[in-house]
Amino acid sequence: MKGILSKRSLGVFKNEFNNIFDKVGALTISIENIEWMDKYGVNALAELHYEAISKNKKMSIIGLGCKDLYEHFKSDFAA
Repeated sequence: MKGILSKRSLGVFKNEFNNIFDKVGALTISIENIEWMDKYGVNALAELHYEAISKNKKMSIIGLGCKDLYEHFKSDFAA
């Protein structure tokens, strides 16, 4: 992924990843080139992650990127 993942760009994100787990068994997303992400972007990736879990698919997020995203998943798995 590249650029900004925010409320304004969620439509593009959702179109790209709509039913992705019906097409692939595993998904790797690099966030190395994400310049900025708001709470809507973090939630969109979290929803994609939960979809992977519910469909028993593998999803990886790689790259150094948005700190808020890592904090979301860190707190989610710590609970």
